Parts: sequence; structure tokens; C-alpha cells
Amino acid sequence: MLWSALLLGLLGSFHCVGMCGPIAFMLPVDRSNSVKKVVQIFTYHFGRLLAYSLIGLIFGLVGKSLYIFGMQQQLSIAIGILMIVVVLIPTRTFNKYNFSKPIYKLISKVKSALGQALKKKTADTFLTIGFLNGLLPCGLVYMAVFGSLATGSALQGSLYMFLFGLGTIPLMTSAIYLGKFLNANIKQRIQKAIPVFVVIIGLLFIIRGLGLGIPYLSPTPVVEMVEGEIDCE
Repeated sequence: MLWSALLLGLLGSFHCVGMCGPIAFMLPVDRSNSVKKVVQIFTYHFGRLLAYSLIGLIFGLVGKSLYIFGMQQQLSIAIGILMIVVVLIPTRTFNKYNFSKPIYKLISKVKSALGQALKKKTADTFLTIGFLNGLLPCGLVYMAVFGSLATGSALQGSLYMFLFGLGTIPLMTSAIYLGKFLNANIKQRIQKAIPVFVVIIGLLFIIRGLGLGIPYLSPTPVVEMVEGEIDCE
């Protein structure tokens, strides 16, 4: 399922440009030195990937603990259903209930630190901006977090989020260089396609959790395989 993380990042990066674009546009890059500018942008992206990977590691560990209790299949199905439900629920419902309120103070501190970092031009500025950028709340990141949780592994969870972040790099880099270059109609069409893709990923997670015996896509649970071998003996 790791490929879904990369595709989610690639398609979702159009959403990222809208949400995080202003931060990318405000990066204090050295526009007089092209080589230095590339290094600075790379450092910014590295900071984002580091934050995403850390988040994936944490939620992958949570998924691993559930896997130990034999709940990986159920978790995969639950995550798939959750992805679909989140897409189908109207946006106004989320606006009515502020789900990030319990961590509002933490988010405020991140935003404040990000604002301070954007004013600096020290060697670690771009790493700090990228890392803080990766910690900001975002619906698309939440979808990727669900995926990392369903991996049932700290390493796989971290890799899932890393690949998600990797998928956002091409368009985010283009935004830094070219600014608001995309036609509004194209943006709107792609924004409409993102929920469809999220639903597809959700369905894939459900199919994976059902253990239908389909190689790579929906493998048979290990427990069932072992029991089958015992019965044959």
C-alpha cells in the first residue's frame, strides 16, 4: 500500500499549494544565487519530510501495538471506512466542530515559531521552516496519517509519511519558483479529483483488511494460513 502514499502526495500537492503555498512563496531564499537557492529549497523540503516521517513513526508505533493484539486487519478496515466517511461528510460539519481545538495552543505556538523563522536567514532557517510547516494541521496530512496507522509498523508508518511528503515536492517546488502559475479552473478540477482518490485508497484499505487472499492487494491473514497448515497436517 506504500504506493498510495506517493500518489496521495502527488495529487494532494495541488491542495498543499493552496494551503502551504503562502509559506512557500515567503521563503527567504537567496534569489541572486541559483545554487544556494536550490540548497535552501532542498533543506526546506527535508525539514517537511523529517516532520512527516516523525509523525508516521509515532502513528506507526500505535498501529504496531494494535497489530500485536491481532487487530491489524480490523484496523485496516476501520481506517478505510474512516477515510471514506471523512470525505463524504460536508465541509461545513467540520467547520462547525473544531476538531483541532484541544491542541489549539500547540498549533498557535507552531505558527508563532514559523512566523519568527520566516524572518531569519540563518543556516538552519529553512530546516526549521520546513519542519514546522510539516506540523501544521491539514486534512490531507490526516489522510496520510490514517494510512501510516494502518501499516502496523513504525518503520512502514514512517516510510508511508515520507513517501507522501516526497509526492508533494514537485509541485511545491514549482510554486516556489513560479508562484501562482496554475489556472483557477485546473485547480478546481484537481481539487474535485482528490476526494475521489481518497475514497479509492479507503476502499483499498478495506479490501486489504478483508484478507481475500489476493496477492499483494489483500493477502490472507497469517493466523488463518497457520491454522490451515495445522488442519492439513
